[in-house]
Amino acid sequence: MSQYHALPVPPMSIRFDQSAGTLSPEGPTLTRRMSDLEGLFRDHAAWQKAVADGDPVVYSVISSPVPEIDRELPQSITTIQPGTTAGELWMTKGHQHPNHQGEIYLGISGRGGLLMFDGTETRWVEMTPGTIGYMPPGWAHRSVNIGDEPYSFLAVYPGGAGHDYGWVLEHGMGLRALSGTDGVEFVDYVEG
Repeated sequence: MSQYHALPVPPMSIRFDQSAGTLSPEGPTLTRRMSDLEGLFRDHAAWQKAVADGDPVVYSVISSPVPEIDRELPQSITTIQPGTTAGELWMTKGHQHPNHQGEIYLGISGRGGLLMFDGTETRWVEMTPGTIGYMPPGWAHRSVNIGDEPYSFLAVYPGGAGHDYGWVLEHGMGLRALSGTDGVEFVDYVEG
């Protein structure tokens, strides 16, 4: 028997359309433009130029209706557009979970990767369709599109984990992902 007095959401099925990259029923959606990523790219002037030249959509997130509260398992699909800003591959803002909980991503389409940082060590996990990437508790994480087509993944995470985007702005990610001959090369976050 549930310990809830009233369930936040009733039992349900959520349709995952892999080819379209959608969830149904759909919950909140989020669109991040270049202007939303201030302070994340190494070349601030190139970032400013991209904002002035049309402020392109870098990524979007479609969530299920499952709420981000304790004991729930929300799901979302993120799609990162292909592109670079002064050679730095387009990416999500990246975040740390203040309540230090794990998370999984399932690659749906395109080529991408997970850049993870625990404050001293950086890890990279390449993501392709069918790959599950696991972020342990305590690791900040960011997704990066390393291909020439949109990169999409399904995320499943504890609803009470929270999202601390300021941690990445303050501490960085250890490394930066740049466009390279084999898709991606890494440089030091501060010196790069």
